[in-house]
Amino acid sequence: MSIAAVFPGQGAQVVGMGSSLAERFPSCRRILDQADDIMDMALSDIIANGPMEDLTRTDMSQPAILVVSWMAYTALTETFRDLRFSAAAGLSLGEYTALLAADAIDFPDALRLVALRGRAMQEAAEAQPSGMVALIGADEAGANALCQAVAQGEVLQVANLNAPGQVVISGTQEACDRAVAAAREHGIRRAMPLPVAGAFHSPLMAPAADRLAAALAEVPFRDPQIPVYANVDAAPVTTAEAIAPSLVQQLTMPVRWADSVQAMLVGGATTYIEMGPGKTLSGMIARTVQGVTCHNIAEAEDVFTVGGSA
Repeated sequence: MSIAAVFPGQGAQVVGMGSSLAERFPSCRRILDQADDIMDMALSDIIANGPMEDLTRTDMSQPAILVVSWMAYTALTETFRDLRFSAAAGLSLGEYTALLAADAIDFPDALRLVALRGRAMQEAAEAQPSGMVALIGADEAGANALCQAVAQGEVLQVANLNAPGQVVISGTQEACDRAVAAAREHGIRRAMPLPVAGAFHSPLMAPAADRLAAALAEVPFRDPQIPVYANVDAAPVTTAEAIAPSLVQQLTMPVRWADSVQAMLVGGATTYIEMGPGKTLSGMIARTVQGVTCHNIAEAEDVFTVGGSA
């Protein structure tokens, strides 16, 4: 049996996430304390107590989700010390947690990078009104056709390919509004604006990508100990040199999550353990591939449900 570690991205946050992990596992409490020191703020208090408006901000939710996901991974791997993963992947910011799990980066560097990434994306989003729209019942070709039909010279492109029939597009606010209005004419069952700060995974994030590239250049990456399937091309990253370019491209290019899941299955992964808040990835995986097993590790009691997989 081959097991893949998968990690959620922005949107999975919820006030109180990981609280039982911190109570049950001293190592998880130490991660929270370390995160507060690295961030030079009470991130742990915002995770535990909110308010949700603060936790949902791009510059806060990204480091918070990374911290809680790393707590879940730490609790699981110290409980089942013989557990071995054959691959890792994460949705957008979750790719940083996947790199942590693959021992390609240290936790302090990963948290600082994600904090900077969140700030840079928040500021890029505030520079121009923009957004994202989930298209239900669309494939990549149909989403591209819709974008081309309504862009009118503005930025509008596919941002996330999450699962069959679930595509997200990203662009200027006016272009997104036109896409919502025209979706049914293009055979798309439903178009829903998403409650996000701006047009992530589009060229409007180029200023954030530039800032991130400068920060990544200072980080000492290591060769991943297991393949980390990259969002930008669903290909396994196996060398330190390939990490930074992929993470920079990720900010302005589509997240190919469904392709990554299929690639991990081809690579032999039959069990997927989602570590961090929510069950979003497990739902996407179930819609993408058949005959696989998914587990979720969000709270302390979840850790002990995967004994058969260990």
